[in-house]
Amino acid sequence: MNLEAHLAPYAAFSSASPGRRFPESTPSSRTEFQRDRDRIIHSTAFRRLEYKTQVFVNHEGDLFRTRLTHSIEVAQIARSIARNLRLNEDLVEAISLAHDLGHTPFGHAGQDALNACMKDYGGFEHNLQSLRVVDELEERYGAFDGLNLTFETREGILKHCSLKNAKKLGDVGRRFIDKKQPTLEAQLANLADEIAYNNHDIDDGLRSGLLTTTQLDDIDFYARHRKEVEASFPGISGRRAIHETIRRMINALVIDLIDTSRARIQDAEVKTVDDVRNSTALIAFSDDMNTEAALLKRFLRDNLYLHYQVNRMTSKARRIVRELFEAFMQEPRLLPPDYQVMQGNEQERLQWQARKVADYIAGMTDRYAMREHRRLFQVDEI
Repeated sequence: MNLEAHLAPYAAFSSASPGRRFPESTPSSRTEFQRDRDRIIHSTAFRRLEYKTQVFVNHEGDLFRTRLTHSIEVAQIARSIARNLRLNEDLVEAISLAHDLGHTPFGHAGQDALNACMKDYGGFEHNLQSLRVVDELEERYGAFDGLNLTFETREGILKHCSLKNAKKLGDVGRRFIDKKQPTLEAQLANLADEIAYNNHDIDDGLRSGLLTTTQLDDIDFYARHRKEVEASFPGISGRRAIHETIRRMINALVIDLIDTSRARIQDAEVKTVDDVRNSTALIAFSDDMNTEAALLKRFLRDNLYLHYQVNRMTSKARRIVRELFEAFMQEPRLLPPDYQVMQGNEQERLQWQARKVADYIAGMTDRYAMREHRRLFQVDEI
C-alpha cells in the first residue's frame, strides 16, 4: 500500500528523501517521516517540554500552555492545512513536534540569557539547539547519537540560521548559503507555529487576568470575531465566549493561509520539490491577513510579553540561567560527569565546556532549573 499516493507532485515524498545521516533499513509498516515523528514523540527532550515555559512559568498555573501543549497544537493546525493542500502530513507533524525541542527553560527569557552567557563561545539559538538535540544529544540507539532523522525533518527544524552557522552544518545548512527554500511542509510548520502562539497566548493572557477583553476590542481582528460570536449566541459570556472567538480567529487564519498558498503554488507552476526550492516562499498569508497578524503580535508584545508581572518572572529566570552558567563554568565538577570537559588545551576546554554547560541548562525544565539553583545557592538545600 502506497501511504503517500494522495500527495501533490510538489509535496515531499519520504521515498525520495536524501535519507538519514546513518543508513538504516527501510521501515516495513510506516513511512520514513512517520518513523521520524515516532522517534520525536518517544524522545526525552519531547517529554521535557511538558514542564517548559510558553509564556507563563509552569508552577504559575496548571491550565496555562507549556511548550509541549503548544507543540501539539502546532502539529494539529499544520496537519489540517497540509491535508487541504495535499502536502505530507507526517512530515509537517514531525517538524511541528520537534521545532521547540532545544528551547531553554523559562521561554525566550531563558534563551536570551543563555545566548548572552555564550556570546564568547558561539552564542545560543534554540533552532540550532533543536537540531543539536536530534542530531547529537538524544541517547537512545546503539548505532548512533541523536535520533538520526531524515534530511527533510532536520531541515524543517532549522527555520533560520546565520551564514556563519550554516557553513558548519553541512547539507542541512546548504539552503541558507544557496538562498533556496525548504519544502512546503517546512514553510507550513513555521506559519502554523505563528497561528498557534498568537491565538493561544491571547487565551492564556485572558485566563491569567493580564489581558482583558476590553483591551482586545481595540484589535479589529479580535473585535470583529467577538461580535460574530455575540450575534450567533446572544447572551454568551465568560470562557465560552472567549473560546468561540479564538476558534473563529484561528479558522480565519487557516482558511486565508490555505487559499493564499494554493493560489501562489498554482501561479508559480511548481511541479516538484526542486521547483519549490528554487521558487520564492509559497506558503503565506494574504497581505491583508499579514497586516492583521502583525497588529495582533504587536498587541501581545506590548500588553502581555512586556507586562510587568511577566517581566518579574522573566527577570528571575534570566538571573537563574546566568548564575547557573557562571557557577558551572567556574567549577565544572558541580556538573554531572557526562557534562565535564577535562581534556584539551585551555581554549579548547573552555569552548567545549561552555557548550556542554549550555546543553545542560537548555535541557532543564523550569522547575529543575529552579531546583538546581536552590541546591547551588541556598545552604539549606542538598
